[in-house]
Amino acid sequence: MRQIQFSEGSIFRNILRSALPMLAAQIINLLYNIVDRIYIGRIPGEGTVALGAAGLCFSVIIFISAFTNMYGSGGAPLCSIERGRGRRAKAEEVMNVSCFLLVSTGLFITAAGELAAEPVLRLLGASDTNLVFALPYLRIYLLGTIFSMLATGLNPYINAQGFAGAGMFTVVIGAVCNLLLDPVFIFVLGMGVRGAALATVLSQGLSAAFVLRFLCGRQAELRLRLITPADFLRHLDTAADIVSLGLSSFVMSATNFLVSAACNNMLSGYGGDLYVSIMTVVSSVRQMLDTPVLAIGDGTSPVLSFNYGARRPDNVRRSILIMTILGVSYTLVSWLLLLWQPGLFIGIFTPDKEMIRDAVPALHLYFFAFPFQALQISGQTTFKALNKKKRAIFFSIFRKVIIVVPLTVLLPGVFGMGLNGVFMAEPISNFVGGMASFTTMLLTILPELKKMEQDPL
Repeated sequence: MRQIQFSEGSIFRNILRSALPMLAAQIINLLYNIVDRIYIGRIPGEGTVALGAAGLCFSVIIFISAFTNMYGSGGAPLCSIERGRGRRAKAEEVMNVSCFLLVSTGLFITAAGELAAEPVLRLLGASDTNLVFALPYLRIYLLGTIFSMLATGLNPYINAQGFAGAGMFTVVIGAVCNLLLDPVFIFVLGMGVRGAALATVLSQGLSAAFVLRFLCGRQAELRLRLITPADFLRHLDTAADIVSLGLSSFVMSATNFLVSAACNNMLSGYGGDLYVSIMTVVSSVRQMLDTPVLAIGDGTSPVLSFNYGARRPDNVRRSILIMTILGVSYTLVSWLLLLWQPGLFIGIFTPDKEMIRDAVPALHLYFFAFPFQALQISGQTTFKALNKKKRAIFFSIFRKVIIVVPLTVLLPGVFGMGLNGVFMAEPISNFVGGMASFTTMLLTILPELKKMEQDPL
């Protein structure tokens, strides 16, 4: 696998060489969940209800991914910064401490999740009808938690070393496996939602095996090794740095869990199980369209971190500009496509004509301010990549907890907007949160880079 040298070549080319494999990897990774929903929505006689049940489970999966993102997205920028400073041993320490956190947290979540699966699904708005499908899916999925966390949480450390192609392949191998196993387990073997969960667990296990093989092999610049609890205690300061920087990613994912709980409970009360399923479809479309703009941010992050650590402010500025232009351009085009052909996107997940009809206006409302999300991602990515922990955490909390959750509860009832109010909370948060995050980033980071330029040492 070819390594990208972030210290050489043009910034635009390095971002593309890093972002494009990540985009391919994230698109394929998206298939883990999206393909499940596509197949589940087509189970004869029970597809619509089962789809809503799967949506409830994915809310829990998002919460699990919050921990994965905290250790991966929190440690990888630190790893890149240390590589930029030429401190290889410290970069390796960050990766190994992160691996210990992933394994220990994964074991705890598996045990706790199996015990609390039913009450958690009830909290998310599960009815007696969709609980029949949601509970077995979640309990099987939880058995593969550690595979999922290792595969997803260690992949950023492959990318941080410049091996974007290898990072992409770790995702491809599992996603292809999932694509092949899903129809076999769901339809041929008649396992339904249980088959979808089992296919995902086996596929994630395969991805995790490849990630571990690469990071323990000769080609990796930084080598993964198993550290003991005693070793971990000696590196608590490193663990604290990983967690504190990763808190913004944790908050972004964990607050999605809160948003899902609020949305599903409000939709269940105002529209019943049908609208819980519609929200699953809308969220699935959101996941699809989020993937490229997130890949742009993820691809820019190691370039930002490396050049910031190497004290090259002009390269950092250029990286921010390129990331923002690419992100805004993509989200604007996506928004126009949604306005033009909403049924095309919805029809991917369900053949139900009634659901498609009711989901179109919901989709239009939900994505109304989608281009502003690119500004949120640009601000957040810059804060995380440059180790600006407090600002990264604040804007994660600000958009989801302070704006989305209260509006999801208040707009339907207090402001009399009903079902439309649930779907309106997201665009309002995109506009306010995106503008606030991006403006703050410009006002704080650009002066720092100017000072670095004037005083390079």
